[in-house]
Amino acid sequence: MLDLLIWGGIFVVSIFFLVKSSDYFTMAAEKIGFFLGLPAFIIGVTIVAFGTSLPELISSLFAVQKGYSEIVAANVIGSNITNIFLILGIAAIVGKKIKLDFELIRVDLPLLIGSAFLLYITIIDGIFTFPEAILFLGLISIYLLYTASTLKKEKVKKSHKIKKKKKPEIKPFIVLLISSVFIYFSPNYTIESLLKISEILKIGTEIIAVGAVALGTSLPELAVSINAAKKGRSEIAVGNILGSNIFNTFAVMGIPALFGNLIITESIISFALPVMIMATLLYFFITQDKEINLWEGWLLLAFYVLFIGKLLNLM
Repeated sequence: MLDLLIWGGIFVVSIFFLVKSSDYFTMAAEKIGFFLGLPAFIIGVTIVAFGTSLPELISSLFAVQKGYSEIVAANVIGSNITNIFLILGIAAIVGKKIKLDFELIRVDLPLLIGSAFLLYITIIDGIFTFPEAILFLGLISIYLLYTASTLKKEKVKKSHKIKKKKKPEIKPFIVLLISSVFIYFSPNYTIESLLKISEILKIGTEIIAVGAVALGTSLPELAVSINAAKKGRSEIAVGNILGSNIFNTFAVMGIPALFGNLIITESIISFALPVMIMATLLYFFITQDKEINLWEGWLLLAFYVLFIGKLLNLM
């Protein structure tokens, strides 16, 4: 019992440092981008998009390095489920009602649905290969280019130009360096503690990854969504979750697979994967009227509780 508490504490602390260091890394990189004169839309679709999924990506890379590639798919699928059921649910509850002013049906929603089903097709055989990784990275590149072009048009309409700062600030570079160190060491302890906990509890590492790791690495999206909902801008949560899920599927699956085939366990294929497909379809349907009501938020939250209960055999 003592060992479980110790490794559980290490897991929580390492996840905390991984998430916080990723947050600081993103903010510092964003400031450096503005200093270098990079347009805001480039910063948004590269640094910010990459930064919010950085915990999932780094923890997945370390999992592959340690020879536990099954954690990658579990992390991605678990994070996508958490983003829709838990984070969007909480955002809808906190914000009372989410109203959408932008069109999702043209490109974003179809790509979200397409990414979910493409993931299903590629991993249903229990393995995710290098050619499939190249395909996924090509698709995320196309999506980022499309997003960049869309934001660029909006930027031109506003006639707002980003001016390069004359005097460089040393603080963002220091923060970037220190956060990089924490980003390097934190996932190592995260994966190590995950392995120890799974060994003590005698359950698969992918089960912990699809639940606890996915929740921990989704904390940046949770923080962004709650803050946006409190400020009456809860529609940001919808876009944040949509972009994060697409990035998770294509990039967090694709990049680790460049270093070796990813193994997908039967428990992920038979349970977590169908739940992710269901969550994605539910996201599609509840956003069709450009409004997410309070009761829909509670419904999503109930689905998350049911998912965790089934995952841990509590229901």
